[in-house]
Formats: sequence, C-alpha cells, structure tokens
Amino acid sequence: MRVFLQRVSRAAVHIDGELAGSCGRGLLLLLGVCQGDSQAEADYLVEKCLNLRVFSDAEGKMNLSLLDIGGEALVISQFTLYADTRRGRRPSFSEAAAPTLSEPLYEYFVGQLRECGKIKVACGRFGADMQVSLVNDGPVSIMLEKNA
Repeated sequence: MRVFLQRVSRAAVHIDGELAGSCGRGLLLLLGVCQGDSQAEADYLVEKCLNLRVFSDAEGKMNLSLLDIGGEALVISQFTLYADTRRGRRPSFSEAAAPTLSEPLYEYFVGQLRECGKIKVACGRFGADMQVSLVNDGPVSIMLEKNA
C-alpha cells in the first residue's frame, strides 16, 4: 500500500463538474492499494498520516502533525501509484490490486482516519474520473509505503 502525501493549504476534488470533497489546511492523500495488502498495511499508514510531523511549529521547524494542528484530509484512490514503466511506453498496473480488494481497503483507510475523531476527512469516489486541485504548501510531498 502506498500513500503519496502532500501538505496543502487547500485541496478539492470534482466529479462530473460537481464538488465531491475538499479540505483546508492539512493533507491530500493519494492512496494506492497493491495485491496482497490488508487492513494491517492500512492501519500502519493511517497512523503515519495522522502523526507524521510535516507542519511547521512557531520556529518554522516541521515538528507538528496533522493531529497537532487539527488539520483536514482529502483522500483520493489512485491505482496509478503502482505504475510500472520499466518496459515500453505504456505503464503496466499489474501490481495494483483489483477493485474487489482495493475498494474495501480504501473505504477502511478513510474510516480509520475518521475514527480518530479529531480531523475533518473528505474523499473522492472510488473508481471515478476525478479532477483534483491543490495548493501544495511548502511544497511538501512524501511517499509512504507499507508492503504486505
């Protein structure tokens, strides 16, 4: 399982021209699920996303977490995080989990973020064609990964 985490001032996702979700100061989380992933990988990454110190304190050092700042999160499913571009010119997505596995794990991941009860969590719609906009703050972009 992979999460491409971006610290944002704001982010939004539109589906069919309609706003589906948005967040203010916090994190845009692009989530990719791989074959063999389970709730254990999701739990690990939820904990990382909530507690990773990527927000600046009063001295300008990255010492604060999403929980510390009472930030917001926008979660988007993104199977393309498992693109394999080593051969040819068209990416292969053979490592990405099938929707029958990835959709429940995506929903579980979102649910676990919400369960902490301390942050607003918005999301896109699994499998939809989405337009995501963001203002990357910093910029700060970090790939998190937990293999099965």
